[in-house]
Amino acid sequence: MSSAQPGAAREIDLERVKPYADHLGDGIVQMSFTLPVPYGLAARKAAQELAVKMGLEHPEVVHYQRLTDGYTYVVMFGACTHTVDYSSLSTEGFDIEYMSEDQIEAFAREHIGRPIVVVGAATGTDTHSVGIDAMLNLKGFHGHHGLEGYKAFQTHNLGSQVPNSVLVSRAIELNADAILVSQTVTQQNLHIANLTELVEIVEAEGTRKQLILTCGGPRVSNELAKELGYDAGFSKGTYPHHVASFIVRELAARLAAE
Repeated sequence: MSSAQPGAAREIDLERVKPYADHLGDGIVQMSFTLPVPYGLAARKAAQELAVKMGLEHPEVVHYQRLTDGYTYVVMFGACTHTVDYSSLSTEGFDIEYMSEDQIEAFAREHIGRPIVVVGAATGTDTHSVGIDAMLNLKGFHGHHGLEGYKAFQTHNLGSQVPNSVLVSRAIELNADAILVSQTVTQQNLHIANLTELVEIVEAEGTRKQLILTCGGPRVSNELAKELGYDAGFSKGTYPHHVASFIVRELAARLAAE
């Protein structure tokens, strides 16, 4: 059992944060992986040497087993020697205070006062609409309504395999406030080329200032999205109210600045 209680007062150096298991600052991490080698002591030793090369101290294999001929599954612990400067990250806009559905509705009524038009699609060669459906459709995801279930939003889900040009054209036709692009499954970094193309089309149409551009998917991060010219990116663990919170706040800020 961990000796560090979550609610206990601790002197934590936020400029040098590292994982802990039993004692604050011990750096202990657990990891598991499969090696394409036969089960045996050599496989165990290979796992330990890999952990050392990863920068872990005192690595210990606590479990390893044969998966099938020529493959060994490994579970191990080790002490991470590296730290991160959390204090610098917490000032870069990562800590967004998400609103509940009711709070979003109230905020939109007070600050926007009209339906917010959102157009979304899985674009390019992406055939998977599960991500865009979870964000936009009424049923939503894991008990959270999609934007279609909000009075504040007027949503248009174009589905999957939609060309970027079609998505942008439809957004302009509908006088949309925001575009939501989903990239669920891609290979060879095609999602980067596809997301970049959409931004280029929007800029060529002269509508970049009018449109809030958001994108999401397992391989999308907020940092990557902004590098590619989007206003925000959403990855794993995103719920519809996360996207809705960002859009209503961003739109309200733009309207206030006009």
